[in-house]
Amino acid sequence: MDKIVIQGGQPLRGAVSISGAKNAVLPVLAATLLTRGRNRVTNAPRVKDVATMLDLIRDLGGVIESWEKDEVVINSEPLKKTEARYDLVSTMRASCLVLGPLLARLGEAKVSLPGGCAIGARPIDLHIKGLEALGAEIHVNEGYIHARAKKLVGAHYCFDTVSVTGTQNLMMAATLAEGETVLENAAREPEVSFLAEVLNQSGAKIKDAGSDTIVIQGVSSLEPIDCCIFPDRIEAATYLIAGAITGGEIEVQNCFPNHVEPVVLKLREAGVTVQTGDGVLYVKANGPVQSVNIRTQPHPGFPTDVQAQFMALMTLAEGQSVIMETVFENRFMHAAELKRLGADILIEGHTAVVRGVKQLSGAPVMATDLRASASLVLAALAAKGETIVSRVYHIDRGYVSMEKKMSRLGATIKRVK
Repeated sequence: MDKIVIQGGQPLRGAVSISGAKNAVLPVLAATLLTRGRNRVTNAPRVKDVATMLDLIRDLGGVIESWEKDEVVINSEPLKKTEARYDLVSTMRASCLVLGPLLARLGEAKVSLPGGCAIGARPIDLHIKGLEALGAEIHVNEGYIHARAKKLVGAHYCFDTVSVTGTQNLMMAATLAEGETVLENAAREPEVSFLAEVLNQSGAKIKDAGSDTIVIQGVSSLEPIDCCIFPDRIEAATYLIAGAITGGEIEVQNCFPNHVEPVVLKLREAGVTVQTGDGVLYVKANGPVQSVNIRTQPHPGFPTDVQAQFMALMTLAEGQSVIMETVFENRFMHAAELKRLGADILIEGHTAVVRGVKQLSGAPVMATDLRASASLVLAALAAKGETIVSRVYHIDRGYVSMEKKMSRLGATIKRVK
């Protein structure tokens, strides 16, 4: 199992280019199952989660004609199988996104209850209730969701809580349903709006994606997808924080500044200089950062996927920071590992109180999930001495060559077997 070894204490300087968004490409890949023909997706990041989704599509009968550089070509015409196996679904939460497309196109789906990062329940019942509202008959047996529907029919459905994958799953299923579907309390993340744009380009009729009420008029079929994935906002935020925590200067290229505005505002509040341009962000540390409070919320609030990285920054801030996690109930597992580096963190339920220290010290640490692994890398870059990060397969799920990109910014970092 690979490990990442970091010698901390070097300010990061230079430019880094952001890869395609993992959380945008996965639903688009699932959406190819709705079509018949050759789908082309460019700027697809070469991360483990994308490879897993392609393995799943291949197992369902789709043909992965090529995956060269960042372009994926998928022939979805041969799709026949309706069962998504446990060994493929168990490692990635987003694999549940094949449920809606399989049901809408083939009238049946058998999908294992999904896995992924152990950061909370993220209940699948929101997906199930929504599909039942569209006319599906669903049973959960022996760890599998069994869904059947001769024809999905449009319905009015309101999510109990905001769910990104739930919104995407129902939106995809509703594109081939008969009649109109209205989704209320829908997720407003950029990845939801992008999926709607991609589906509309293929012949779907989706309105108001990006608001909390989405309206879908069902169509009989969709044309193959041809799209380019937008830059990853979570990766962009991670490198902004890397510049701040190491006292460096970084130009974050190929990004959408408006997608990371909540993070930019908090960095500025902490005394960090962040300038925005056309597809670029520039971050510069101005001495020790100041403690600020954050509260994670669905978009357009502060993203839960940046909470761990921001906590790493707050461990070295002047003063006391209060971090509230309102999206997932078990997303402070990185705190214990940050404390191994010398951080002063007190967890009380959904709240973390972080008292800034003058310096972190290198130590062996273990990644517990995707974003937690990024926070440990950031803290290690700022710490004095050597840090060894284990379980870095979590990093590979969502970051393209993180150690190589950090190295080009001046970090002393390497991957070892």
